[in-house]
Amino acid sequence: MDGTEQQDIHDLFVVGGGINGCGIARDAAGRGLKVVLAEMNDLASATSSASTKLFHGGLRYLEYFEIRLVREALVEREVLLRAMPHISWPMRFVLPYYDDMRFEGATPISRILGIVMPWMRGRRPAWLIRLGLFLYDNLGGRKILPGTRSLDLASDPAGRPLKDKFRKAFEYSDCWIEDSRLVVLNARDAAARGATILTRARVTAARQVQGVWEVAVADKQGARKVRARMLVNAGGPWVGDIIHDTVGLRSGEGVRLVRGSHIVTKRLYDHDKCYFFQGEDGRIIFAIPYETDFTLIGTTDAEHPDASIKPVCTPEEQDYLCAFASKYFEKPVTRSDIVWTYSGVRPLYDDGAQSATAATRDYTLKIDTSAGAPVLNVFGGKITTYRRLAESAMDKIGAALGVATAGWTGGVPLPGGDFPVGDVARLIAELKTAYPFLSEFWARRLVRAYGSEARSVLGDAQSAADLGEDFGATLSEREVVWLMDKEFARTAEDVVWRRSKLGLRLSAEQIAALNTWMEKARRNATFHAAE
Repeated sequence: MDGTEQQDIHDLFVVGGGINGCGIARDAAGRGLKVVLAEMNDLASATSSASTKLFHGGLRYLEYFEIRLVREALVEREVLLRAMPHISWPMRFVLPYYDDMRFEGATPISRILGIVMPWMRGRRPAWLIRLGLFLYDNLGGRKILPGTRSLDLASDPAGRPLKDKFRKAFEYSDCWIEDSRLVVLNARDAAARGATILTRARVTAARQVQGVWEVAVADKQGARKVRARMLVNAGGPWVGDIIHDTVGLRSGEGVRLVRGSHIVTKRLYDHDKCYFFQGEDGRIIFAIPYETDFTLIGTTDAEHPDASIKPVCTPEEQDYLCAFASKYFEKPVTRSDIVWTYSGVRPLYDDGAQSATAATRDYTLKIDTSAGAPVLNVFGGKITTYRRLAESAMDKIGAALGVATAGWTGGVPLPGGDFPVGDVARLIAELKTAYPFLSEFWARRLVRAYGSEARSVLGDAQSAADLGEDFGATLSEREVVWLMDKEFARTAEDVVWRRSKLGLRLSAEQIAALNTWMEKARRNATFHAAE
């Protein structure tokens, strides 16, 4: 920004480049508001790249009576699937059980309490699961996704990797989502609609001056001040720090930090279905086919002490997830099977729940006008409801700013998503025809990442050599330039762990070489989103 731009008064200044911040920025920019978003690191560098990668209603939230949240999420699954069929797709989930999976050893009174009070419950009985799945099938007006069916695990391929005692299962639908790509595509679309997206830009202070917010931002270019009529605090795990330290407000609203950890193992089974496993402690985990050759297992729920402490999947959590999965899989899952772990902190609204598992995943939006100019603080939320959260935020923003705008994001595709659900195979075949040098894996990866924009990434290449330097695992120089120019990537970590998951396939030496190349490229060229 030059000096003139710094004097302009924007409508919104959004703090935080996770899914909530980028979703709000996109919605606001599409309604004609003048928006600036600042993220202190890379986009989706915290919670929004550490999810279980699902657009789902939250089957287990039904037993905590979060009916509104589940219904909203179920409706959103198909809205979002239509808007981003390249980075989201339907999946089938297998929920195995056996006849003795009920309140083992419980008295009649404790069984009744287990039904009424979920936190006293171990594994759920079959009738309760079926009731929950009936609600799950019918709460959200399902049109695309198939409904629940029963499985005989003795004959169905889904039973082969499981222990023999599991003879029955229910199978239901939810959707996969490439979470960090979702964030980047929202940011791209926000920028295309006029928003200014600042990455590696730390908000050091925000003060109300003459009725508007004056926000101090520091990045490689130095310090600057940006003025805005309203502040949106979408800081995720740092939402409380921003309220008290950055903005200097006295607020009694609290955030509860809950760490969710995942392990990625070597591929544990051959089919493409997911598993929903129940634990004796009342918790659940998923086992999901991941990046073709791997299996994703998670998540845990643990209190996290402070946002400044980087979350990691602890040895205890790794052991917990391995032991949990091993109660279901015939072949035990061990620490030696793990190829990668990741962990994120969920910034949940502190509703006083007794346990991290029971804490609400619903979002809470609070307007604070105690400083004069309004600030919207965003607590909680889940990735499936990010678009609805943004719409709800815009209702409050419109009222605070005195502007009337209409929602527009429902049904509008994200970049690369302008093709029908179910047409991915067609796009892959067409891409391979246009670029015969692509392998099946390479073409599928590009379509799943970029959708209809995959051809724009490859351009006029007639051979792999035309794509420039080969960084390994099908990552080419031309793709990296696209990511730097269009998708705000600055470092190798941005490319191989957030814009893709090629870090699972590249060596440390290859990643270091990529980082060196990107540093040199930034010095020698001007990229649209690089600086």
